[in-house]
Amino acid sequence: MLKDVKPQIRIGVVGCGNISKAYLHNAAMFPAIRPVACADLNSSVAKARADAFGIRAVDYDEMLASSEIDLILNLTVPTAHFDVSMQALQAGKHVFTEKPLSATFAEGRRLVDEARARDLLIGSAPDTFLGAAGRYARQQIETGVIGRVVSGTAFMMGRGMEHWHPDPTFYYQPGGGPVLDMGPYYLTMLVNLLGPVRRVQATATSAYTERFVSAEGPLKGKSIPVNTPTTVAALLEFDKGAQITFVASWDVFRHSGRQIELHGTEGSLGLPDPDNFSGVVSLSRLGAPWQDVDTATMSFGALNWPLDAPDRGNYRMLGLADMAQALVEGRNPRASGALALHVLDVMQAILCAGETGEAVAVDPVDCQPAILDEAEAEGLLA
Repeated sequence: MLKDVKPQIRIGVVGCGNISKAYLHNAAMFPAIRPVACADLNSSVAKARADAFGIRAVDYDEMLASSEIDLILNLTVPTAHFDVSMQALQAGKHVFTEKPLSATFAEGRRLVDEARARDLLIGSAPDTFLGAAGRYARQQIETGVIGRVVSGTAFMMGRGMEHWHPDPTFYYQPGGGPVLDMGPYYLTMLVNLLGPVRRVQATATSAYTERFVSAEGPLKGKSIPVNTPTTVAALLEFDKGAQITFVASWDVFRHSGRQIELHGTEGSLGLPDPDNFSGVVSLSRLGAPWQDVDTATMSFGALNWPLDAPDRGNYRMLGLADMAQALVEGRNPRASGALALHVLDVMQAILCAGETGEAVAVDPVDCQPAILDEAEAEGLLA
């Protein structure tokens, strides 16, 4: 099949919560993909989303049985990711899921194995590393601008969820916490830049045994228990030798640390928030003053979200568009199941090391995605 031939991949969206709005809005940018139906446990929510975007509201069984749907976009809650994705694979559908790939590494492994056995593709968010900032940083590292990366830091720190989320209970129970909730953005970016992790050490603690909910909603004014670590400090040893300190915390009111900073034998590189697709990348060669590069002029770098007053780049669907091109080209998608599975393995290793105080080995599988250069990025829009 010719590379420039782009038959549309027909998508069924499962889970019509807030994030589905961004996905469905962005789908219009990519000619190789076309949402055709959506489903949700709440049929009225599905109908409202379907009406807004000109697609059909159906139940999930109908979606799985339909010959007019090629791929399932799984936007359900994390605890449902495994069941929904497995059913889709067993129905012969390709799958792209929101993060994490699954709730546990064992489940994630089963999904990747099932996809391989059926000759199907499975991919997973986050795809933010494919945005302008991640691509520019990867280019600097690959061309040796800062030499061999030796060390670095990654800080995901904030106040937590109870001041804005109407029901933040889940975030403070096992399966939640800052590592599993926000870690995928930081760790996926690091693996994209540096390759796989081979060993993890960590400590873990919590500042509070309870959290007071101040956000509007049914729990406002009430306290919820904290049963998972809310501050985790990890040392990640990468297979290529880099050692990165990763701190994930919901016990921080304000901090001044850059989200990601990498230090090599020839210089240093600073990256913006990996939860976004763009931003300013800073470069220092051999100790020279920081030189800031605004990636807004690159593909997937402009501010486009929220729609009414954009202040960040949000191009969710980019990873799925790359998967559609991967189907045409017969290659692995960049936001692959293998990459997501490795990140899940690393997150579980971090939590295990934090609980036991022992270093945990991680299988350094070959999952670093291929570079998405500017021409290829623009090609996804054509």
